[in-house]
Amino acid sequence: MITVGEILYTNVHPFFYHLNREKLEHQVSFIPSIPAKLNDAMAKGEIDVGAISSFSYAKNHEQYVLMPNLAVSAKGEVRSIFLFSKKPIEQLNECDVALTHSSATSINLLKLLLKRFYKHENVRYETVPPVFGDMMASFDACLLIGDDAIEAKRHHGDSFYVYDLAERWTAFTDWPMTFAVFAMRKEKLLDDPSGMHELYTEWKESQHKNENDHYAELAKTVTNDYGGTERFWQQYFTNLRYHFLEEDQRGLLYFYQLLHEEGFLDQKIDHLNVWDIKTGIHSIT
Repeated sequence: MITVGEILYTNVHPFFYHLNREKLEHQVSFIPSIPAKLNDAMAKGEIDVGAISSFSYAKNHEQYVLMPNLAVSAKGEVRSIFLFSKKPIEQLNECDVALTHSSATSINLLKLLLKRFYKHENVRYETVPPVFGDMMASFDACLLIGDDAIEAKRHHGDSFYVYDLAERWTAFTDWPMTFAVFAMRKEKLLDDPSGMHELYTEWKESQHKNENDHYAELAKTVTNDYGGTERFWQQYFTNLRYHFLEEDQRGLLYFYQLLHEEGFLDQKIDHLNVWDIKTGIHSIT
């Protein structure tokens, strides 16, 4: 049995919407949760494979192998990872910023942006539950991700300064930002490569089906479940990058490089362990 982590946010829906769960039910067990909890579960060996925060991969890269051509990335706006602020981002030094407890990559991306590019050395951070009203009542700014961020932007975007973290990253670096990668624990890949291959194929087929109809069916379902408009959700999914191409990989390595330089990542990460389905694991540097 392969234990799969399933992120509860809409940004990974293209991989799961057309997934043939009945076909996989005798060999796969799905564990739905928020990214931070799935990151911890995979690090402890409680989950074998799934989409995890790209920062979590960096912390555990010696134990993980990445699935090829699967990720959640954006070049420019991601439209679901926002910093909401009572003042311009340039004025946030010496301020208090609330961080969602749901994230790993986005938290470190925000810290990196504020330190490296805005030269803020004395921002005070606190990790709290992702409740927008409570966060903004007690802090100068707050970070939200996923559906929490989308909803807060929809209802409160006109009342605060709002910054899309992926847009800020690309503006400063000209690289895409990869927020989630599909990682496997090495020992499970060695134990059941055929099961991993079948799961990989199902994820790619689901993603391709959604891409081929321009996310129309998925957008309709998500609109019914989460609100908003079908047009918004179609544009949202179309804007994301789900293929983890060479540019995405290079951008991720540059993210790791800067994190290490600024002290947010202890180890220097100069390669990605990616599964070559035909020949085995290979590295991308």
